[in-house]
Amino acid sequence: MKGISRFILHALMGWKIEGGFPSDIKKYIIIVAPHTHWIDFIMGLLIRSSTGLKANYIGKASLFKGPFGFVFRMTGGVPVNRSQSTNKVDAIVELYNSREKFVLSLSPEGTRKKVEVWKSGFYHIAKGANVPIVRTVLDFEHKLIIIAEPFYTTSNKETDIKEIRSLYNGVKGKIPEYS
Repeated sequence: MKGISRFILHALMGWKIEGGFPSDIKKYIIIVAPHTHWIDFIMGLLIRSSTGLKANYIGKASLFKGPFGFVFRMTGGVPVNRSQSTNKVDAIVELYNSREKFVLSLSPEGTRKKVEVWKSGFYHIAKGANVPIVRTVLDFEHKLIIIAEPFYTTSNKETDIKEIRSLYNGVKGKIPEYS
């Protein structure tokens, strides 16, 4: 499957990957942006498969129901009920703490629409679980996937968020006006 995914991503679609996911770190959180179209999910699956990454992702619970729910579970999905008032950050931190290896991939925007301010859950998860953040860029304009070195949070959230977001400045997603 790895070879097929590489062929599709690189040869058929013309994308390049710059950087790589850390092989020496057992737990980290991946943030992927910009998230502007449903095709980003397919790109994530191709990246995951072509790099051999064993990562999970979270999605709204309704995606895991019906005839295709098994596909999301099979590809590493974990359902999240957005209507419940449970503390999702604490629940995910507990997942990290209860496992020897755990990699979670998510979109910091929390939606495919344009947002000015990212949701900060990824940051609080990284802080709470004491894991680094691996920034991943989907640059549709240049057909380039950038996988940055792990970023370790500090005691200054404002400075950290600015540094984290700086990698995404000017990057265009599949729908550029949502980037």
